[in-house]
Amino acid sequence: MHIVQAIFKSPPFAGFGESSPTVCNLYSITKSQTAIIEYTRAMRDSTGNLPPMPGIFPDYKAPVVANRGGIRELCMMRWGMPSSSKAQLDAATKRADKLRVKGKEVDFKELLRMEPDSGVTNIRNTSSRHWKRWLGVENRCLVPSANSTRPKVAISGLPWTKRAPWRSSPASGRPGPL
Repeated sequence: MHIVQAIFKSPPFAGFGESSPTVCNLYSITKSQTAIIEYTRAMRDSTGNLPPMPGIFPDYKAPVVANRGGIRELCMMRWGMPSSSKAQLDAATKRADKLRVKGKEVDFKELLRMEPDSGVTNIRNTSSRHWKRWLGVENRCLVPSANSTRPKVAISGLPWTKRAPWRSSPASGRPGPL
């Protein structure tokens, strides 16, 4: 089993673990609930019946081990963090500009309030004021993982979405294509 320490927004993702893996936007859990509890020494389990999860994507709920009231608990959390105010403002501005081009009136304050937050799964700038409130120990959790998948970077010149997926599996110790 592979454990990644992560920050979830109650619960994404800034992650590092025993093998210093980089977890991207797809991972899986194949170990049993009992194995996860034994490995992490969780004292409480609030997940219910936990089946193997071959594909966990951003915004999905996933099992993690978190410190809840001083007790290590296996629980479900949504994968992701809220977007920064700047990201929300930029998205609303882009939407407003598109509406203005079509000749429509825009109530920007209302548009900003209604802007959906797609969230963030990779926190790269931990010195940002936006992320500081979630970087404390009380917001960290352990993420059990069998492997993670990321686009294969070796294919140059292709857009990010067209790259071939690449799976990293700590169990075998070597990466390989899907």
